[in-house]
Amino acid sequence: MFEGVIVAIITPFKENGELDEEGFRGNIKYLEEAGVLGIVPCGTTGESATMSFEEHNTVVDIAVDCATKSKVIAGTGSNNTQEAVKLTKHAADVGADAALLITPYYNRPNDRGMVAHYRTVAESCDLPLVLYNVPSRTGTNLKPEVVAKLAKMDSIVGIKEASANLGQVSKIIEMTQDEAFEVISGDDGLTLPIMALGGVGVISVVANVAPRKTVAMIDAMLKGDLEEAKRIHFQLSPLVRALFLETNPIPVKTACGMIGLADGPLRLPLAPMSEENEKKLKDILDDLGEFR
Repeated sequence: MFEGVIVAIITPFKENGELDEEGFRGNIKYLEEAGVLGIVPCGTTGESATMSFEEHNTVVDIAVDCATKSKVIAGTGSNNTQEAVKLTKHAADVGADAALLITPYYNRPNDRGMVAHYRTVAESCDLPLVLYNVPSRTGTNLKPEVVAKLAKMDSIVGIKEASANLGQVSKIIEMTQDEAFEVISGDDGLTLPIMALGGVGVISVVANVAPRKTVAMIDAMLKGDLEEAKRIHFQLSPLVRALFLETNPIPVKTACGMIGLADGPLRLPLAPMSEENEKKLKDILDDLGEFR
C-alpha cells in the first residue's frame, strides 16, 4: 500500500493567515503530475500543530476531494487520544485511504499507555493506520517491541520511522516480518539504507520541492538498481540537508515559494529563515535546476 513516494505536504496560507485552498489544490496537482504515490495532509510539515480542529478537517477534506491520482494518508495524531479518535473518524468518513498517527507528544506515555492509545484509535473506525515515530519532535521513542505488538492489530499496517536509528529500524523490520506491516522511511537522508533493510518507500519532505527525482530514486531502489538510486540520492543530498538547516517546515515552505508553488506565511511560533540560510537554500535550488 505504501510502496513509493508519499509527500508530507506543506499547507499554504494566505497573507491574512487563512488557508490558501486554491494554492493547496495546485500543489497537490504538481505532486500528482510528478507521479507520487500519495500525500499526507496535516502532518508536522503541514503545520498541523497550529491548525484549529475545523481547519484540520477542512485540509483533509480538500486533499481527498482534489487527489485523483494519489492516496491520501491523513495526519490525525494527537497527544489527546479522544481528539485523535475524532480526527481519524473524520478522515475515514470523508474517504481518506489511511491515517498517520504521531506518537503522543509531551505526555510521554509508558509502553502500556502507548499501546492503549493506538488500540483505542484502531477500534474507533475502519481505516488503515500508520504509526509515526519521531522522538526528536515528541520526546518519546516507540520501541521495536511495542511496534511489534501493535503490528498484530489488523488495522495497524505500517510505521513511518524517523528515529534516525538504523539499528532500531532493522529490529522493527525483523520483529514484524511475519505481519502484514510495512516500514516507511520518515527521514529523506536515510531512505536508501532503510529500503535496503526492507523498507518500502518514504514519507518525504524533499518531495514537496523535487518530486520527480525523489520518485525516480525510489523507483530505482524498488527495481533493484542500487547504483541509479545512489546516484540520485547523492544528487539530492545537498537539498535534503538544506531543508533541515532550520526547523521543518521553515526551509521546505521557503523552497516551495522559491520554485513558484503556493507557500504563504508560516504560523507562529515558527518564523522565517535567516537571510544567510535562505541564500544557502536558494543557491542549492539553483544548482538543482532541471533536476526538480
